[in-house]
Amino acid sequence: MSTQKDRARRRSAKEIAKRALAIAAEAGNEAGVWSADGAEKPFWETKTLDEMSPAEWDSLCDGCAQCCLNKLEDEDTGKIYLTRVACGLLDVGSCRCTDYANRFEIMPDCLSIDIKAVKSLRWLPESCAYRRIDEGRGLAWWHPLVSGDPDTVHQAGVSVRGWARSEKGLREDQIARFIIGEAC
Repeated sequence: MSTQKDRARRRSAKEIAKRALAIAAEAGNEAGVWSADGAEKPFWETKTLDEMSPAEWDSLCDGCAQCCLNKLEDEDTGKIYLTRVACGLLDVGSCRCTDYANRFEIMPDCLSIDIKAVKSLRWLPESCAYRRIDEGRGLAWWHPLVSGDPDTVHQAGVSVRGWARSEKGLREDQIARFIIGEAC
């Protein structure tokens, strides 16, 4: 006997499979990243970061926007401090860049999160999907590719939604007031 909750779980799994298939099709893999019946593992469990297609790579971003927070470096010690001040292009409510296509031209200090960055940036959060995959930890339950819902990253309290503020209107010398801790 199937309960309403069981039917909802099956629908959610089907939606996740559909999204993964769409990503695979976009990447040129018509057979899909995984089959709808669950016979194959999803791409993030079978590929390393350097084996992923651009579409697969982009889909790994969980939308937390933690990498969009300003960091300050102490020139004397080299220590990096995290702040709750976000890039001026970040919509802190949606945790999305307002001009993703042109971000590097508009914000010259915007960093591309690529394989080299994943391996070298100490300040990438432990929750970062790229870091988790690189370290062999897999995706967290709240990741949109796992949950099938882009809001679970916010519901789990992983994103900057609700506590970050935009750098718009702040002078550079004011950002230090918003330090939240030292990077690992």
